[in-house]
Amino acid sequence: METTLLEPSKWEQFQAGWELFRDPILCALIAGCVLGFLSVYVVLRRMVFVSAAVTNTAGLGVALAFFAEIHLGVHVDPLVGAVVLSVAATLLLMVEPARLRLSRESLLGCAFAFAGGAAILVGDRIAQEAHDIQGILFGTAVLVTPDQLQAVAVAGAVMMVLHLWWFRGIAFVSFDRIGATVQGLPVKMLDTVLMVSIGIMVGVCARALGALPVFAFSTLSAIAALVLDLRLPWTFFTATVLGGIAGAGGYLFAYFYDFPVGGSQTVLSGVLVLLMMLVRLVQAPFTRRA
Repeated sequence: METTLLEPSKWEQFQAGWELFRDPILCALIAGCVLGFLSVYVVLRRMVFVSAAVTNTAGLGVALAFFAEIHLGVHVDPLVGAVVLSVAATLLLMVEPARLRLSRESLLGCAFAFAGGAAILVGDRIAQEAHDIQGILFGTAVLVTPDQLQAVAVAGAVMMVLHLWWFRGIAFVSFDRIGATVQGLPVKMLDTVLMVSIGIMVGVCARALGALPVFAFSTLSAIAALVLDLRLPWTFFTATVLGGIAGAGGYLFAYFYDFPVGGSQTVLSGVLVLLMMLVRLVQAPFTRRA
């Protein structure tokens, strides 16, 4: 009598391979939470396209690091390339565009298009790293190395401690610049801290997860939270939680249903926006009665 061996279920495979999946899930969770927190500044300060331009620039930084090692024999850590270019782009975008007789939208559009196009051109010259470039740009990479997880965790911890410590000052400068100036706060310094922290976090996370999900975490998390019309501290908290759900939940969805990770994380971020809209619509009649 023949016996047939049943293949283990997806859940059993996931449990058996937990050590393999643990790092990317933790990395996505940390990145989603921290970028979700920062996304409130990005959206309320109308810097959504700043985030798009910076994430593209981080991808270019990684591509250039590979190019330098393959064609020039110069070793540059791709993480360093991503962070350096993303911070440089962030600082460049802080320049007042009126001095160049340009609108801010024009400057952002130029940075976004140039960085994305340049990453593709550089990627074409490093065929052996083509898969890595695609993963960086679109978030198709499934695995995260321990070094990448450590970089995201350290950067995330530093950013959260700094932003929670200086929360009142950075929020005041971000949402009432004139009032902060009158109160004597160091407006330019706090502005720079915010922008540089966004640049660093985007660069580190884009190297590990890809530019597409990083852009989603740094924009859609806040949009979902803002739909609920909560007080500002609760908006930051909600955006942080939703970013974490999109990061870790998107990875799990991709694994169990065999979809690309970056696309799953991005789509889940969008689904959370729709879900919060639904919650808001259900809440509305009760809010009016109150």
